[in-house]
Amino acid sequence: MKNNLKKFPEYLYAINQGYCTEVPATVQTQQFVDGIINFLFPFRVKGKFTIKEIKKKMEELVDNLENLLVPLVPYLKESPAMICSKFFEMLPVNYRTLLDDANAFTKFDPASESVEEVILCYPGFFSIAVYRLAHVLYNLRVPILPRVMTEYAHSITGVDIHPGAQIGKCFFIDHGTGTVIGETTLIGDNVKIYQGVTLGALFVEKKMAKKKRHPTIEDNVIIYARSTILGGETVIGHDTVIGGNVWLTESVPPNSLVYQKHTAIVRNSKNIQDQTNGVI
Repeated sequence: MKNNLKKFPEYLYAINQGYCTEVPATVQTQQFVDGIINFLFPFRVKGKFTIKEIKKKMEELVDNLENLLVPLVPYLKESPAMICSKFFEMLPVNYRTLLDDANAFTKFDPASESVEEVILCYPGFFSIAVYRLAHVLYNLRVPILPRVMTEYAHSITGVDIHPGAQIGKCFFIDHGTGTVIGETTLIGDNVKIYQGVTLGALFVEKKMAKKKRHPTIEDNVIIYARSTILGGETVIGHDTVIGGNVWLTESVPPNSLVYQKHTAIVRNSKNIQDQTNGVI
């Protein structure tokens, strides 16, 4: 046993040398995600920042992202410096989109009292924020790193959004736990999704890679908890409401109401106790 343990570091070293792809470090990626979210919404960590502090933080984030991209250089279409430049040029647009998302939460959730509360407390918003940042890198054809970012959000919130999904403005995920949004999903504007919703593929095969295999959700759709919508050709028409626990593998026209019919039986518990002599 002791001899095996002594040889184990050498074994790990040999295996490590055999990996075919260098990847961004998970811990540093997570730190970058937290850093850029706190940069956009500094009240998460401190009441007020000076302009000098904000500029310094942005410079640090640029350096951090470029360092994360260095291991991926053989697979990048552009230099790390160029990708960083394009990413941060998109940041003001992403920031305004995230504010629209946060405002959607305050508009549709009666429990929400302020945009600040949404940004601080809502797991759905955090998962959307990380997705939108990762989606920029995905569109810049950066491999692996966008997935590491969204999987970090997944681990914290229970919301699994692939960075390749295309999601419109004013997106709202309430509660969020168990929500899954696949890579080729298309989601329009003003869409509301509740916990446990799956927007997935009909079946999983490697030959389906890069093909449209997840559904399209048009504008102003509401999808309630634990519903499952599958298939690349499935389109949920605009202004449709999907009730809870619905299973869909075919398209739905606009302005539809889709729900799972079931029967709920309500009885007086006192009568049941009388019939069982108080033993249930």
